[in-house]
Amino acid sequence: MMMEGVVASRKPAALTIDGGETTDGMIRRLISENPVIIFSRSACCMCHVMKRLLTTIGVHPTVIELDEVEMEKARPALLGGGSAIPVAVAVPGPGPGAGTAADPPVAPAVFIGGAHVGGLESLMALHLSGNLIPKLREVGATWL
Repeated sequence: MMMEGVVASRKPAALTIDGGETTDGMIRRLISENPVIIFSRSACCMCHVMKRLLTTIGVHPTVIELDEVEMEKARPALLGGGSAIPVAVAVPGPGPGAGTAADPPVAPAVFIGGAHVGGLESLMALHLSGNLIPKLREVGATWL
């Protein structure tokens, strides 16, 4: 996994990898330590649009790029797997990890203030409803 950006308005936690930490534990820690975090794929157009939307409104999210192997390891943690993180809404599309109703997508997945927002459609709906900027302000990710 690689980190692309950090939030400017809050000192980010250092990205550390503990060899004894489970994938689930590491993902939960990253979500809790970063006000806005995106789990992304580098070749995904929806991931790119999500990152552009947030940076356009002045947010610099922490971005974790997942390759295909990491995506499969992260799937249970990002999609709930019986945990406190709610299951993402499936957005069918081409390619591995893109998702179907039976196999929801892993990336993109955005978390704001530790809460799972969902994928691009959910983020856009939050923005168009006028609720995205207040939510980002609430977690200290923007001052707009």
